[in-house]
Amino acid sequence: MVKRKSASSSEEGWNYEAKVAEIEGIIARIESGELELEAVFEQFASAVEYLRQCESFLQQRQQQVDLLIETLSDE
Repeated sequence: MVKRKSASSSEEGWNYEAKVAEIEGIIARIESGELELEAVFEQFASAVEYLRQCESFLQQRQQQVDLLIETLSDE
C-alpha cells in the first residue's frame, strides 16, 4: 500500500499550476524593465522559492509513481 504524507498547513491549497503561473508573471514583470532594481531582486527571490517548491512537489510525485510502478511489477 502507498503511504501518503499528510499535507502540512503550508501545503494546503498549494497548486502547482498556480505557482508556475506566478513564476511566469514574475518573469514577465522582470523582463518588462519597469521594476526598480530592489523590486527585481525581491521578485527574483520569490521566483526561486516557487521553483524550489515546484521541484520538491515533482520529486515527491515521481517517488509516488516509482513506488506504484514497483508495486505493479511485484504482482
